[in-house]
Amino acid sequence: MSYKNTFIRISTDSPVDRGIIPVSTRPAKPAHLIQYELLSQAPYQYNHEELLFEVHIRHKQIPEEAVQERRQEIWEELFSKPHPCLRASTLPKKYGWGVHYDEQGKIAIYGADSPEYQRFAASTDLQQLYAMRTSRK
Repeated sequence: MSYKNTFIRISTDSPVDRGIIPVSTRPAKPAHLIQYELLSQAPYQYNHEELLFEVHIRHKQIPEEAVQERRQEIWEELFSKPHPCLRASTLPKKYGWGVHYDEQGKIAIYGADSPEYQRFAASTDLQQLYAMRTSRK
């Protein structure tokens, strides 16, 4: 699912109240860490589908040559199944990152302690959503 003019706030049961940079000790980077790297290094470069695709090829460590040769095939295979939106990502659920979708559906993240987060959270021009809760309580 892709949004436009939408702000996803951190979940109501988030354990943090500021943006925490995710880390991992695993040799292969987990998807949420790749999401963080892409969105923090290139805000508003990716829409939802582009982000999912880039995370997929990096997470699966698909070589660049294979991506160039089989891009459409990899894309179609990836999107032949449904994928959750960023409301389900651990970035806004666990690590305190709000997710902003601009008018073109391009994505950027902002720490819950940042002025930008506060501005987007207070905006009446944006659809306001919360990240999904971790617990069912």
